[in-house]
Amino acid sequence: MNSDTLIGNGRDVAGKVKEGVGVATGDRALETEGKADQLGAQVQKGYGAAKDAVLNGSGPLVDKARTFAKDRPFAAAALAGVVGLAILNTLRGKR
Repeated sequence: MNSDTLIGNGRDVAGKVKEGVGVATGDRALETEGKADQLGAQVQKGYGAAKDAVLNGSGPLVDKARTFAKDRPFAAAALAGVVGLAILNTLRGKR
């Protein structure tokens, strides 16, 4: 769990409290602000979860790529060339 997820959890709780106080006091503006805080918290928690997935999931992929390049250097070079040509053609607007 990273800081974005933790901050998102805190904002969610604060938003729920604001919403509850707004409902209890009849303050529609405070209630709406609480709901907006909760929505922002959900976005921040989603961003934190995505960041965790990328950071935790990229390690094995990099290790597999290194192993492939070490075991099959010619195939890795050919693959890199094909990918490079595809990128160049895409940047030039050709398919």
